[in-house]
Amino acid sequence: MTAAPGRIVVVGASLAGLRAAEELRYQGFAGVITVIGDEPHLPYDRPPLSKQVLAGEWPVERIALAVATDGGLDALDLDWRLGARAVGLDPAAREVTLAGGDVVAYDGLVVATGAAPRELPGTEPLAGVHTLRTLDDCLALRRHLGAGAHQVVVVGAGFIGSEVAATCRTAGCEVTLLEALPVPLARALGDEMGAVMGELHRDHGVDLRLAVGVAGFEGDGRVERVRLADGGAVEADLVVVGIGVTPNTAWLEGSGLALDDGVVCDATTLVGPGIVAAGDVARWPSHRFGELMRVEHWDNAIAMGEHAARRLLAEPAFSSGAPPDVTAPTHAASGGTASNPAPGLPAYDPVPWFWSDQYDRKIQLAGRSSQADEVAVVDGSPAERRFVALYRRGDRLAGALAMNRPRLLVTYRRLVEQGASWDEALAAAASA
Repeated sequence: MTAAPGRIVVVGASLAGLRAAEELRYQGFAGVITVIGDEPHLPYDRPPLSKQVLAGEWPVERIALAVATDGGLDALDLDWRLGARAVGLDPAAREVTLAGGDVVAYDGLVVATGAAPRELPGTEPLAGVHTLRTLDDCLALRRHLGAGAHQVVVVGAGFIGSEVAATCRTAGCEVTLLEALPVPLARALGDEMGAVMGELHRDHGVDLRLAVGVAGFEGDGRVERVRLADGGAVEADLVVVGIGVTPNTAWLEGSGLALDDGVVCDATTLVGPGIVAAGDVARWPSHRFGELMRVEHWDNAIAMGEHAARRLLAEPAFSSGAPPDVTAPTHAASGGTASNPAPGLPAYDPVPWFWSDQYDRKIQLAGRSSQADEVAVVDGSPAERRFVALYRRGDRLAGALAMNRPRLLVTYRRLVEQGASWDEALAAAASA
């Protein structure tokens, strides 16, 4: 299919936005593609920021995102608007307003603005207190580590906080990891598996403190200690706050789009006429898991960006008749599909997949682990930090967590995708 000419605007110049732009060209869109990004950098890979780049093991050039198209980014012929922040959207006029007043018109729009780190309420900014989301964040943090910072406090034992703690501890720093919940990662993995992740840090000498709140930071110009809610304090010459992210939807307020912990799509990623969404900012109904989902995973950014591009080209402004083949895998597509909400337009309904490297352990999660009725270790031993745990919802296999068991994780991910029952999953584990 060769799509009709026009202008498609992609707001968000990270992984989901880039993959959407690439897929638009792959599907034959020959019009103008304008990519708007609030950072000054061309798209880059974020997962290494808390690991290899922070540790100084990788040069910045290594995380530049590549494309499969011959000739690389230049061959995509994209109109880049970097260092430009979208501040408003008028769907009726089909216009995006940028900070500074510039207006960019579109025939089709991809919303891929990602998410931003949450800040600790009531804390005063001090030098040496960081969040980690962007390349510039990472380089600033790395400079302070390189300048001799040794007492590191990480606030928040989620995946980003845990990775930063592991990187700093491996580099020889004294690390205190503060978590407000009584069990780290309990919301993501459940109490039992979250406790295993906490013990992994204690194995490596991290001072993990649970059920503790942070009241503020103290220091003369730069941070010297973290003040705790119970009246105590922790000495620090470097602090990293990793307490989760908030989807970047402020620029969409007043637009009339549905906003609820992200921009709400239908099951095909369509937000409104001529508008689709993808990546960390997007929330969509999953038939497979029976919930409204927003997934902050690298794999989801790729698959959803590509799916959203194909869905956009099925809109009347671009379709020359039959919609693009959104069921066929492309050069980089991944993930499954569920029931069709419209002929030729399958739902976006993959099995989410995520990984985290901490110390010498690779932690992988496929499917959904929240709201589980049961968790069962079916291979290895959590005590040995080498295992597979399965999550049950009702009578179905909902998810699988693996630590240093990548081959088995692939097997259980496939079973989740196939809609395997709990009994089928246990039978597969017994025969593995």
